[in-house]
Amino acid sequence: MNETLMSQNPEQYCLIDAMGKPCPMPLLMLKRALKAGNQKTFLLKSSDPHSQTDVSRYCQIHQLKLESRKISDSEFHYLIES
Repeated sequence: MNETLMSQNPEQYCLIDAMGKPCPMPLLMLKRALKAGNQKTFLLKSSDPHSQTDVSRYCQIHQLKLESRKISDSEFHYLIES
């Protein structure tokens, strides 16, 4: 399976919209969604550039698969698979 996470259908992941929310809210929203356990894959959208560090460290520590994209200077997308 060579398909990247970002190319999955929107129905296959839970959208976490943290646009306009400063850190640490994007990470807290991700943690809340992971804890709920309703989905295996999550798309986190954030406008805070610090979320790049927070999300990548969190995923590395918890051994979650992460694919990230910088959409613009004020928009970052993270696809996380638990």
